[in-house]
Amino acid sequence: MRKLVFFVGGAGAGKTTLAKALAKRRGAAVFDMDTMLRPAAVQIMTVAGLDPNDRDSEEYKKLCRDLGYRITMDAALENTELGIDAFVIGPFTKEIGDPSWIVTELASIGASLEDVDVKAAIVYLRDDRLHYSRIEQRGLDMDQYKLEHWNSFSLSLSRRTLAWELPESSVLYYDNSAAFDEAALEKLERFVYGDVI
Repeated sequence: MRKLVFFVGGAGAGKTTLAKALAKRRGAAVFDMDTMLRPAAVQIMTVAGLDPNDRDSEEYKKLCRDLGYRITMDAALENTELGIDAFVIGPFTKEIGDPSWIVTELASIGASLEDVDVKAAIVYLRDDRLHYSRIEQRGLDMDQYKLEHWNSFSLSLSRRTLAWELPESSVLYYDNSAAFDEAALEKLERFVYGDVI
């Protein structure tokens, strides 16, 4: 059965690293909201006279957030429709709290939870200091706002709870605080694909 797998979590949790490692092993398509939206976000923010690297302010959220999720999901759903396993990466803060969201998204391609294997890995770290350290270490321009407004931004990093009506076996709350290794990759692979080949 075709798979639509979400890697959800706060900045610096490692969701992209996990998704890409498994996608490389299994040949799945990867749709990272940051990557998909970046060219449009830079242009929109620049035209608006705002910081083109900002990905967290209220202005950014008003101008770009929903567009980013729409672009990402349209591309992922197109691949799902073609029978290609799709891994989708992003915070999905609002979307995972809406029980009907995934059903509506699948319906847009004439699909349902009966014919698409939807899974969600909720990736988190044990504390905010680890988030800060990882965000700082990756040194991305788009993270400057996060670091400069850490007291308010860090409130968004708490572990999220998924409201979609998926079987318990389709949701993995994944503590990614330890170093990522082969054993961790195999755990993730078993979650998405069943027995490791």
